[in-house]
Amino acid sequence: MLEWKMQLAIVLPVLIVAIVLTMAWVGWRFFLRRPELGLWLVDKPAASVMEQAIPQGLSLAEPDSAVAPSPAKPRLQHRYNWLTWPLLSLLLVGVGVFAVFVMGGRYYQQPDYVAQDYQQSDRIKQTLLEEKLIPPPPLPPAAFNDVQNQMPTLDIAHANRDWSRMNPAFVQTVLRVMVAMRARGFGMVLLEGYRSPERQNALAAQGNHVTQAKGGQSKHQYGLAVDLAPIRAGKVVISERDPWAMQAYQALGEEAQRAGLTWGGNWSFKDYGHIEQTGSLKVLLGKR
Repeated sequence: MLEWKMQLAIVLPVLIVAIVLTMAWVGWRFFLRRPELGLWLVDKPAASVMEQAIPQGLSLAEPDSAVAPSPAKPRLQHRYNWLTWPLLSLLLVGVGVFAVFVMGGRYYQQPDYVAQDYQQSDRIKQTLLEEKLIPPPPLPPAAFNDVQNQMPTLDIAHANRDWSRMNPAFVQTVLRVMVAMRARGFGMVLLEGYRSPERQNALAAQGNHVTQAKGGQSKHQYGLAVDLAPIRAGKVVISERDPWAMQAYQALGEEAQRAGLTWGGNWSFKDYGHIEQTGSLKVLLGKR
């Protein structure tokens, strides 16, 4: 229905112009260009016309009282005839323009026509206009000692924390989340960004309590996922059993979702420090 209105809004002005031009040509061709054809019989005296119409040899009796021809009335009627076409054309144009404005206004005011692509374009434009953020400098290895001691299966000491190994656009989104977290009173650090397929398989071999994804199945392998943790007094706090750390993770989930990312805390397998690019890997990799 909406597509039909769109086509009509385009075709209607063209149709009106075509009708007006056709009517103008008809008026000029038959009423303005050669008006003498329409007045020939009127301008001729009645006797002259009758003489031409009666064959030679026949006589026509003169009427008792001859009535003089009155060309004024036919001429006036002819003037009205050729004035009718422009007036009708103007009326038709006015009706057409009014219809276009009414239908076009309703069409462009339809909220359904605000396509999702146009809504996304606002976010893309805002992203391009925002200042490019620079990743923070890496923390010394000693800052991760407590994490390594609490969860040795994660092998945090060998985790990759190189921001350049990740998707640049995703990195900017993560950095904006970290800025928002700091504004809320929680400093966040990068535990792990890019993860090789070999390391992913090694973690998966330890059981589902560590990770449920094998090599190539995690967005870490494509630079589209990070693991963050709050930092307090110069040390990384990873345990969600710490009330302060749990508050930080809840805030992380709120800011990540506000930025359009997926938070691991919403999964059945809780991963509170994990945020990643929203969407399936198949779709995300197809956009590259």
